Amino acid sequence: VFGDVKAETAGQVSENWEQLKLKEKDGNKTVLSGVPAALPSLIKAYRIQDKARNVGFDWEEREQVWDKVKEEIQEFQAEVAHMDKEKAEAEFGDVMFSLINAARLYKINPDNALERTNQKFISRFNYVEAHSIKEGKNLHDMTLEEMDKLWDEAKALEKERKQTR
Repeated sequence: VFGDVKAETAGQVSENWEQLKLKEKDGNKTVLSGVPAALPSLIKAYRIQDKARNVGFDWEEREQVWDKVKEEIQEFQAEVAHMDKEKAEAEFGDVMFSLINAARLYKINPDNALERTNQKFISRFNYVEAHSIKEGKNLHDMTLEEMDKLWDEAKALEKERKQTR
């Protein structure tokens, strides 16, 4: 497939593949043009970063990503403090993009990770709701502290279940 091109690592194979696709007559004209515009934003960010990595645009050491994450969080906090919604939204996108990059570098699927958290939240919130009903209380009438107590109970039960498996 690669002709005379040598590749000793999987990374080199990916880089060679990207270069080959760029050279194809009817292939992608740019590195990122192969990322479908219709992808969900989270998956698209992962693919964009992976494509950039394939041509060598990546951190030398994956630990370096944490400085970028911290920088983006600080920039987001600054815009929130200024109450500039448009700039805050842009900075929040940068925070998410940098966290997705961290996930990629640590071989974590960010979509799976987020869905796992969604399911965990749903489970815990359902526990809070069910136990508020058992206590004869309406969620609207409960204090945050009362709901937090039930939330902590839900977390403790999850932990127990995991330990008994």
